[in-house]
Amino acid sequence: MYVYERKTMEELQSALKGNGLTLSNLPEKGRCLLTTRDFHPGEVIISQEPYVCVPNKSPVDSRCDGCFTTSNLKKCSGCHVVWYCGSTCQKLDWKLHRLECEALSRLDKDRRKCVTPSIRLMVKLYLRRKLQSEKVIPTTATDNYNLVEALVSHMPDIDEKQLVLYAQMANLVNFILQQPDINIKEIAENFSKFACNAHTICDSELIPLGTGLYPVISIINHSCLPNSVLVFEGRLAVIRAVQHIPQGAEVLISYIDTTGSTMTRQKALKEQYLFTCTCPRCIKLSDDIQESAVLEGYRCKDEGCNGFLLRSSDDKGFICQQCGRVRDKEEIRKIASEVKSMSEKALMSLSSGNQLEAVSMHQTIEKLQRKLCHPFSISLMQTREKVLKILMELQNWREALAYCKLTIPVYQRVYPGFHPLLGLQYYTCGKLEWFLGDTEDAIKSVTKAIDILRITHGTNTPFMRDLLMKLEEAHSEASHKLSCKNE
Repeated sequence: MYVYERKTMEELQSALKGNGLTLSNLPEKGRCLLTTRDFHPGEVIISQEPYVCVPNKSPVDSRCDGCFTTSNLKKCSGCHVVWYCGSTCQKLDWKLHRLECEALSRLDKDRRKCVTPSIRLMVKLYLRRKLQSEKVIPTTATDNYNLVEALVSHMPDIDEKQLVLYAQMANLVNFILQQPDINIKEIAENFSKFACNAHTICDSELIPLGTGLYPVISIINHSCLPNSVLVFEGRLAVIRAVQHIPQGAEVLISYIDTTGSTMTRQKALKEQYLFTCTCPRCIKLSDDIQESAVLEGYRCKDEGCNGFLLRSSDDKGFICQQCGRVRDKEEIRKIASEVKSMSEKALMSLSSGNQLEAVSMHQTIEKLQRKLCHPFSISLMQTREKVLKILMELQNWREALAYCKLTIPVYQRVYPGFHPLLGLQYYTCGKLEWFLGDTEDAIKSVTKAIDILRITHGTNTPFMRDLLMKLEEAHSEASHKLSCKNE
């Protein structure tokens, strides 16, 4: 096994050389990718097709197994599980799906309902390994099962309840495949690898479409201050530099949303990825007290003061660190209780399809949170995003724009300058402004969006070409309005 792994890594090292990268090992972090040349903002560092991937399962929208579209779908007549948008995607996927189709067709209807995306991903993993071993599908230095074997599983760190779940899932996979040479313990370990290494495949607007396993991309380590970003072009995972990365530096992306305080980020990383982050942002403990108080704490009683609050020594209230005013602990508890109660009711309204009632309730929550939370609070921002989403679904564009603008200052504070979410929020703002006839404002917003997204998304994707075309149209419309006004 060691000889195979060493040979696999030597071949990968050779392939990475052409990308200006090298595989290395760092103390406490293990394998990583280092640069062998400088990379500049917007430059592609590395890209990879998935070893295996599956679309998300939704009761509302099915997706094509090939391209993840929701249009013109037809269900596979053999297994009645997988969908395709046409013959092109079906033919491209046929070598692999032929075996999967046979396996799924053997299941009764009840068992087919138990076939989740995670189960399908594992089934496809073993079928692809089989096809590559039989040389039906070619292997390359960056596309082979040995790279999957080399991924970290963190099995010793997993609790008993999760281990039992992996064992149950492994038994189902084994039942579907019916291959005598497959080891159930190995399948369970691979499920643990999926949990730590699989990536959510998103569209250009970061809407989740499916899940994929990218063994080379998975080598890239996490930082809460990343120098690169992962985006997807279809199923292709693309890593782009978001700042200048000098020769010899480690390539770093973020595994999680980095908006929270250090404590929140560390908790998320420990629960999902089973490690403790030691990036520069996480070890700055002195800054974290203020950061936590601003992002996750309470506002000053004086509405004109933007100071952050810390707990008083007698534990009876919270003291503003700017003006010294004290907020009573009981007053805060009462408002927080109202927010919690109203949030539960809003969730019930939304799940029952009553959008008008849900948006009204969320707006009430937002008013309560304005009294309770710091202006840069993550909770307040998230509530405004919920209101924005529902208002857009209700086509209440003017009010949606007002809420979108309220989120921008918080996005600017919590995200670095070149972050796709900040760029996409400017884009949303610009779309709403243009739709409402505010062409000049739309041009400013879309320009800000493009300045960010050309770095994170590049300029040659259909999404970015469409965005650049929209900006040209907005400029033409503004010029036409000006000429009409002058006449």
